[in-house]
Amino acid sequence: MTDAAVSTPSLAIPVPGPDGRDRAVRFRLDGMTCASCVLRAERVLRAQAGVTRAVVNLTTETADVAYRAPADPAALAAALARAGYPAREATVVLEVEGMTCAACTGRVERVLRAQPGVRAVVANLALRRATVTLWEGGAGAEFLAAAVTRAGYAARPAEEGAAARRDGGPEEGRALVRDAGVAAALTLPVVVVEMGGHLFAPFHHWLMGLLGMQALWVAQFVLVTLVLLGPGWRFQRRGWPALLRGAPDMNALVALGTGAAWAYSTLVTFAPGLVPEAARAVYFEAAAVIVVLVLLGRVLEARARGRAGAAIARLVGMQPKVARLEDGTEVPVASLVPGMRVLVRPGERVAVDGVVVSGASAVDEAMLTGEPLPVAKAAGDAVTGGTINGTGALVVEVRQVGAATVLARIVALVEEAQGSKLPVQALVDRVTLWFVPGVMAVAALACAGWLMAGQGVAQAIVAAVSVLIIACPCAMGLATPVSILVGTGRAAELGVLFRRGEALQRLAEVRTVAFDKTGTLTMGRPVVTDMIGDNAALAQAAAVEAGSEHPLAGAVLAHAAARGVVVPGAEAFEAVPGQGARARVAGAEVAVGSARMFAEMPEPLAQAAAGWAAEGKGLLFVGEGRVARGLIAVADPVKPGAAAALRALARRGVRVAMVTGDNAATAGAIAARLSVTEVQAGVLPAGKADAVRGFGAGVAFVGDGINDAPALAAAEVGLAMGTGTDVAIEAGDVVLMSGDPLAVVDALDVARATMRNIRQNLIWAFGYNVALIPVAAGVLVPFGGPALSPMLAAGAMALSSVFVLGNALRLRGIRGVRSGEGAA
Repeated sequence: MTDAAVSTPSLAIPVPGPDGRDRAVRFRLDGMTCASCVLRAERVLRAQAGVTRAVVNLTTETADVAYRAPADPAALAAALARAGYPAREATVVLEVEGMTCAACTGRVERVLRAQPGVRAVVANLALRRATVTLWEGGAGAEFLAAAVTRAGYAARPAEEGAAARRDGGPEEGRALVRDAGVAAALTLPVVVVEMGGHLFAPFHHWLMGLLGMQALWVAQFVLVTLVLLGPGWRFQRRGWPALLRGAPDMNALVALGTGAAWAYSTLVTFAPGLVPEAARAVYFEAAAVIVVLVLLGRVLEARARGRAGAAIARLVGMQPKVARLEDGTEVPVASLVPGMRVLVRPGERVAVDGVVVSGASAVDEAMLTGEPLPVAKAAGDAVTGGTINGTGALVVEVRQVGAATVLARIVALVEEAQGSKLPVQALVDRVTLWFVPGVMAVAALACAGWLMAGQGVAQAIVAAVSVLIIACPCAMGLATPVSILVGTGRAAELGVLFRRGEALQRLAEVRTVAFDKTGTLTMGRPVVTDMIGDNAALAQAAAVEAGSEHPLAGAVLAHAAARGVVVPGAEAFEAVPGQGARARVAGAEVAVGSARMFAEMPEPLAQAAAGWAAEGKGLLFVGEGRVARGLIAVADPVKPGAAAALRALARRGVRVAMVTGDNAATAGAIAARLSVTEVQAGVLPAGKADAVRGFGAGVAFVGDGINDAPALAAAEVGLAMGTGTDVAIEAGDVVLMSGDPLAVVDALDVARATMRNIRQNLIWAFGYNVALIPVAAGVLVPFGGPALSPMLAAGAMALSSVFVLGNALRLRGIRGVRSGEGAA
């Protein structure tokens, strides 16, 4: 254990309990190698008093547990350790300024002990340091430092760098490569001696004359023993204890297979009299090659897992480690607190979430929304940490730091989804519960069958070892979670966040998508769309509306500013309830409002008003005195991607509907423009939930406002616009960060592609074992078919997992509809 600070604070966000009252903790586990491990660890956790939910994920090697008294994290970790899946620990060292006495150290310790996943804390006054021992998956270094800083002591991680993850981190990856290389070097002479003699008879005779059979067998014994006790020891030290606990896993299968081959060969080598002469053959090469191939499979698997989780790594890597204060001083991002100001130069990444105080630029927010075009930013605009500044310099006031930033929350949401378990996984769980014991039973039957058939001990052991090796449940355990890992990661890159992994499966099965109108299909803010009158009339209207609080007033003022119209001052402003407003502008009495404010209405204005009203637009007449001189039409414009999104959904066989609280005329006008035939207008918030249920099974709802929260919760899948309210986002299962309706299509494509990928993986994993276990047992041999040697079985087993991982990696090629129609 090193004093490396864990630099992924967002990964530490605990998963909320199912009822809001439970506490939650996430562990990263050792010893997770196959699907049976997942089920066994879950059973151990669920058996603890107070545990209300436990989800274990093989790909991310995490256990998410919701619990209440009498359960506590220490007891849960102890139970996992007894089961053979110890929770990994990490050590974080913080530099803490401001500690001056024992009371200070006590305060720092209490603050840190209250953070999720922390096991022990020692604050050292002399060194000005706090050493924190925690379970991996608990609070990260930046998160802990921010907590101490909020308590009044400036804290920062002592050193950067995340702890390497098993089979995925650089240290473990290098160890696997090293072990595989050592095993291969030791195994190569054994294979050359044993197989070379079979392939080239003169070579065999030369060896027999040079050394003799016994000497060759002893040499093989030495080399293979070194393989099993060296690079292959990882299988022995985990497999045999699992067997003794009555909970065999993949390591147990490898340990049994290699152990049986080695033990039989050792018996033949050193006590040949105990074995019938016809059965005196050694299989040292099989035991060694099995270790080499399994380790090679682990290397390939580790690299594939690294690529599978690359989306999270890229998101985490987008957070700068250093920020530049307004005066140019560089400081660690972890030391920033709300209220401080930072300078963002052209081309730099924004360090934290904040608000622009001065400067103007265009910021690339593609990492957040998936939108390729930069967004203009000026004073008063919000910016997000991790986005890329354009050509202008910005001074930003810090608003959110650490785990509270948008990027950290995105990473937390993605990792939570990646660690979840889909309903389809229930089938895998039921099979893998008895899979390994079943394989061992098949191996025993194969051995007994060959013995009863009189084929000898050697043939019986070969069949049993082949069955044990080829039936590794790794592929079944990886089939679902690795696809979720890649699919949700790719979705995040497209600006689609699955808050719950199970939403993937439900969304893939959706056949109806109901949209809210305002803020979802439309922009959610009124703009001037048409006008009859010159700039003078517009200036008069804007002067009056400058004193109005009517929702359409802002649209008129914005339109005047866009056209460069100088707005004069207004006097004697008076609001006329239900009609509009009037004021004195440049000596003239100007009125702006409905037709009821005017006694005279020119025919062209009346005709235009009737046409625009039929289109659902709001109307503002402008005139002097009681005579109307101009007309302004205001509407909530349709979002640019709305029509394309609805067409794309229709091509995918999805029924589209609109459910809105707006009046029937406005809703009908928008529906006509978007070719939506099913419209429910004038629906209150509670009624939206009923309307969603009325569509039947397989319905998703897309909304953005507080009034959409009931419908988002009632739908089988709620898709919340990330540009909407926090209430709507919390109620949704999927968050569309860009607010573009086309993101709904991206979400659907990702969900369908991911579920299709999972089905392919499951078909392969189950079909592979169903087809090859009998072949390994030798059922085809009596009919002239092939027998499967242990070495070929090991190779096939390794390739099985690699196939599943490789297939899942294809999900990285999913194309968003905004960059090209269709999905991989």
